[in-house]
Amino acid sequence: MKLTIIGTGYVGLVTGTCFADSGNDVICMDIDKKKIDALKKGVVPIYEPGLKELIQKNYKEGRLHFTTDMKNAVLRSSILFIAVGTPPDNKGATDLTAIKAVAKEIGRYMDGHKIIVTKSTVPVGSADVIKKIIAKETSHQFDIASNPEFLKEGAAIDDFMKPDRVIVGVENEDTGEVLKSLYEPFTRTGNPIILTDIRSSEMIKYAANAMLATKISFINEIANLCTMSGANIDDVRKGIGYDNRIGHLFLFPGVGYGGSCFPKDVKSVIHVGKQYGYAMDLLTAVDRVNDRQKALMPIVIKRHFNGKLKGRRFALWGLAFKPKTDDIREAPSLVIIDALIKAGAHVVAHDPEAVKNVKALLGKKIQYADDMYAALKGADGLVLVTEWNEYRKPDFDRMSKLMKGRVVFDGRNIFDKQQLSDAGFAYYGIGR
Repeated sequence: MKLTIIGTGYVGLVTGTCFADSGNDVICMDIDKKKIDALKKGVVPIYEPGLKELIQKNYKEGRLHFTTDMKNAVLRSSILFIAVGTPPDNKGATDLTAIKAVAKEIGRYMDGHKIIVTKSTVPVGSADVIKKIIAKETSHQFDIASNPEFLKEGAAIDDFMKPDRVIVGVENEDTGEVLKSLYEPFTRTGNPIILTDIRSSEMIKYAANAMLATKISFINEIANLCTMSGANIDDVRKGIGYDNRIGHLFLFPGVGYGGSCFPKDVKSVIHVGKQYGYAMDLLTAVDRVNDRQKALMPIVIKRHFNGKLKGRRFALWGLAFKPKTDDIREAPSLVIIDALIKAGAHVVAHDPEAVKNVKALLGKKIQYADDMYAALKGADGLVLVTEWNEYRKPDFDRMSKLMKGRVVFDGRNIFDKQQLSDAGFAYYGIGR
């Protein structure tokens, strides 16, 4: 099939590349000329395991194309996926400015029947808005569909190639059959392609992310209560996780969730509820708990040092909001760094992939280390924020020789408390 993906951000690049790898002729379109020029040279603007190699392969083999020419991209394809950004505004609502601009241009350049699919995360009713905008610009027939993405950063290629389900919201059966055919190469193991109406499809994406965010905030609440009551969250999460109605996934306490999806989508659902006159009390609490969780580690650090952080030096391992990505959007590390700086402390950070993005944001407000152990030199304490694999089994003897103080603040519970204690370190985890 001939496809155009409008927007070469995280979702657009993964979607376009995976469709091209299954034999389709795919155009990835973006208004950012520097990004498009870089992609043509094999330079990928985001870090996602396996993506660079897959882009280079399909571009070389002529199935994947990059352009800034919207008109040509619309004319050459029968199916157009909209994958532009939908950031939150200052009230938590989803900003559809880019979506609306794309819809207008699609309508302007259409020369015949097209299927227009929203891949971006959009609130319920957004397809109706898109449909009206396009209809004002063209007399040609077209169909609208919704196809939300469920890509985990760090595992996006596998998630797309081996989805546990594909959601397609359509207005008619014919459009549904076309999109089912497009996705069939990825569902040969029997996982379903679920056809729904468009509004249900739009809601499914938000409901899924809101549920996962709820599980994270729930286990963080329980972990905090474990700290106060003397219980151990490791035993508690295992004890409830073996209940099939609950399961183990997303029951790992930490310093809060971040990224481009959970914070934005939870706030968006709350805002949509207000539009319909319904108070989303549970999700409002989920959002509030997460904000509090991000602020918890600086409180623990201050308490350990009796509130005296001025002039102290802290090593910080992990800047990205999760491992296997360079994404720092809504990252807990930024909240912790800000609190330490305001208290007069110095921060030396290490991350395998996200340093460049943090440098662009914070500049010289903190120091950066090329090596995880180099960050420890002269540190009064270590703050572990992101659970990259290389942090899981460090050399504690080497750490003790490099650090000025022997205290570890483990924001992801990846270290063995007893091992650290035996090595002479004070240890603070989440709910332990």
